Amino acid sequence: MDHATAWAAPSPAPPALSRPLSREGVRLVPATVCTGTAMAEREETVIDEVPVGLVYAGGLFSVMLATPTDLEDFATGFSLSEGIVGSAGELAVTAIDEVTDGVRIRMELPVERLAALLRRKRNLMGGSGCGRCGTDSFVEALRPLDPVRSTARIAPDAIRRAMAALPSGQRLNRATGAVHAAGFARPDGRLVAVREDVGRHNALDKLIGALARACVDPADGFVVVSSRCSFEMVHKTAAAGIPLIAAISAPTSLCVGFAEAVGVGVVAYVRDGRFTVYAAPSRVLTPA
Repeated sequence: MDHATAWAAPSPAPPALSRPLSREGVRLVPATVCTGTAMAEREETVIDEVPVGLVYAGGLFSVMLATPTDLEDFATGFSLSEGIVGSAGELAVTAIDEVTDGVRIRMELPVERLAALLRRKRNLMGGSGCGRCGTDSFVEALRPLDPVRSTARIAPDAIRRAMAALPSGQRLNRATGAVHAAGFARPDGRLVAVREDVGRHNALDKLIGALARACVDPADGFVVVSSRCSFEMVHKTAAAGIPLIAAISAPTSLCVGFAEAVGVGVVAYVRDGRFTVYAAPSRVLTPA
């Protein structure tokens, strides 16, 4: 029995999309706007959210609800942050297929990586709000990682500068008001990459994939996100080897505890010129 047969029973080829996929990540929908006592019909711009299937060697491994932009970045970042591959060079994206109301990203892996993936026997169904929905194992949900090796320490002004610059890279959010962003900044706070998605963890996966594909060293900088800082956000940050994550909103207890264990700085409530350090405070330089 070959790997594809062992992974999943054969299924017929999916039909084409019932509606064309928007490569811009947004679409126009009819809406009614109420202003005082007046009602007006018009078209409104909304963010695209579709099922994105991640297919390895012919077997469907995961279905995430995501915005269908930067899909090669997404596939690469997801594969790295989930430990499916150890480097971008181990992954080959062979096709991106439009199917009924969604997308399938087809990938190939080295034999040893595929064998390890088969052993995990994992099939996720992820919503846009949660990166670990559907995991049926406590061990898998809290998959341990080695401590982050980076020695980087980030100045407070750099954290504030990067967060202040993040909205300028949020093209989709400006159009729809419904999208999260993840940005990677150099130690001086200069943003070098931003990725957006309806799901905060998807945006981070896209960012991680973009860094890997561009051969940017993740240890030489930090992440800023337009969301809360939950466990999976820190887990993905640590898996990528990034030493600090700064969030505009709050952290969770599991996020803080895990971040301390792997040496990832967690900075939250970065707004109005202030922030709070919740984990690995040595990652933030003390002002002179």
